[in-house]
Amino acid sequence: MTKHVSLKTVSLKTHPEYCEKLLQDVISSDPFILGIGDVVLREKERVQPGAGRLDFLFQDADGYGRYEVELQLGKTDETHIIRTLEYWDIEKRRYPQYEHTAVIIAEDITSRFFNVISLFNGFIPIMALQLTAFEMPEGLGLHFTKILDTIRLGYVEEDEDAGEPTDRNYWETQRGTPRTVKLADDILNIVKEFIPSAEQTYNKYYIGFKVDERPCNFAICRPQRSGMRLEIVLDQSEDITSKLDAAGIDLLDYDKRGGRYRLKMQEGDIKRHRDMLRELLGQAYQKRA
Repeated sequence: MTKHVSLKTVSLKTHPEYCEKLLQDVISSDPFILGIGDVVLREKERVQPGAGRLDFLFQDADGYGRYEVELQLGKTDETHIIRTLEYWDIEKRRYPQYEHTAVIIAEDITSRFFNVISLFNGFIPIMALQLTAFEMPEGLGLHFTKILDTIRLGYVEEDEDAGEPTDRNYWETQRGTPRTVKLADDILNIVKEFIPSAEQTYNKYYIGFKVDERPCNFAICRPQRSGMRLEIVLDQSEDITSKLDAAGIDLLDYDKRGGRYRLKMQEGDIKRHRDMLRELLGQAYQKRA
């Protein structure tokens, strides 16, 4: 019979031996334990002009996501929340080319402050991680629980402005070219193999799909002058990313807020990767359905 071992939780804030510096060192050496993804440490104790120091700045290992992380032992308080948002805003203004997420870590995120943090979510991408420390014979164990995650954006047809109708001529003359709009036609032909009733919809910011006369944007096309961007609504996974890399598809950074893989398509790419594109588009449609 397997022996059950009780874990002894400890408060790092009141512990005579453990301190915030020790916790910072552990997180710096192994950022993966936070559970926010495959990130690398850009800087620790990053100086903010006129606003103190940011505990951690992490960046996606293979993308343009950055995370402004503030660490607090004990309970969250007003100062901690304000400082987290302030650092997030400073970094976002200095480096707007990245997708920034504010991250609060504390041992106790009380219901009151959880409600306050939740009010910002949707307007400011913010995560809240609750830290639990365990004292064991081998040393200190740390567990991070994500109790608030960033809100994923809705499907594009839910945005009235994005859904503003246009026509094919608009895309061929103002946004793309007849050649690049033809790439969107090629994607539609693939979709029709498993959704015979699928049709294109021409909107101001994208060419989408409708099924049985209803918007169904499990993927969208954005023809440009030099090619076309295909965005497929799928959860990010190592398996999909590895397949795309192995196939040699031009993979842009993953859109975390929209939950979309973004692929750069040129003439010949769709024919060359037809089977894989059909598989991914089919998965996205099933997920949406």
